[in-house]
Amino acid sequence: MGEAVLVTVIVAATVLSVVVVPRVRPSAVPPLAEDPGRRRSGVLRHPGTWLGVVVALFLGNQLFVVAFVEQAWHGDPGRVTRYLPPGWFDLADIGSLAAVLPAWPWTVLHVQAALELPFVMLAYLLVGRWCGPDVAARVLAVRWLVSGAFTVTFCRIELDLANPWTPIDVVVRVASGIVTPLLLGGLTAGRARPSGLVPLALSAGALGCLVLAVYDVATLYNSAHLVRWLPVVTVAGVVLTLSRWWAHRDRRPVGPVMASATRSVGWFVALFAVPSLALRYGITFGARPVALVAGAVLVGQSLWLGWDRGRLRALVAVAAIASVAAAASFLAAGAVVTRGFPEGRLLAAAVAFVLAGGATGVLLDRRHRARTTADPRP
Repeated sequence: MGEAVLVTVIVAATVLSVVVVPRVRPSAVPPLAEDPGRRRSGVLRHPGTWLGVVVALFLGNQLFVVAFVEQAWHGDPGRVTRYLPPGWFDLADIGSLAAVLPAWPWTVLHVQAALELPFVMLAYLLVGRWCGPDVAARVLAVRWLVSGAFTVTFCRIELDLANPWTPIDVVVRVASGIVTPLLLGGLTAGRARPSGLVPLALSAGALGCLVLAVYDVATLYNSAHLVRWLPVVTVAGVVLTLSRWWAHRDRRPVGPVMASATRSVGWFVALFAVPSLALRYGITFGARPVALVAGAVLVGQSLWLGWDRGRLRALVAVAAIASVAAAASFLAAGAVVTRGFPEGRLLAAAVAFVLAGGATGVLLDRRHRARTTADPRP
């Protein structure tokens, strides 16, 4: 029954995305005002600001979880872990704080149910802004579809991990599925031009590492893992800062191949928003064939909407090299760096695909410019 629900969500979300997203007018979501006097308002309407707030709430809740388990369950989380798969509730030792903080029972699982949806949607919107205001505007315009697909998927996973907290968790997730898109409607699409593919890939990869760290430490309640994540978080933070600095200062004109690649990646980010979570869980929860077909449909639609029809030979070259790089990174990440997280392998493959595709596109554009310079005839 659970697999049937997930397959239905994948199919419905993919069809809705392919039909609805290309019809969205980016002008329906206003960009950030140019008035410097409204800079403070712009910060408050930036998804990155509120993503930071949600992460802080997530991490702060871990202290109260430890306090509750220590005081109410005498430090033994077995009352909840017996309902969950391995890898949950490796709690940190916070010393005397565990005895003085209030022991709130709702900090266990219920806070996660409330915050997980805004966390993933804000992270996705942030990547959308990096792809340019048109992409962010399209994602914002379909936020109710994104919220609906994500909420159904989250509730399906809740029921698959049924426990005494599940009924309230489902209610909390449905409430979050209503409140979150309401609040996200106040965010802006930004006004910056799209990032180049290389800084975009580095930025998204670094953000993905930070998301994985929060996922492990906060959503799985493994606060004891925080220290081991610190080197990864530090490197990811440096890479994210430098890549965003690069993106804001890179004003070089792009060639025709890179222009096609940038448009296609932007379209993929916009189209992928609605079915993204269902596709991710479909790969690991028994719906892999359907998820792979849906992913192929989204890639094909992105290329149809974004790629210059006159440069199909360049598309073949870019796709071939990028696919080889993605496959190699997927295999290497599974063996070395992702600590068992399937999301980490997918993240490594996606970043490698964009980096290799971007590098190939740059080389092809340089070759085109060299030929044009040598032979100026049309």
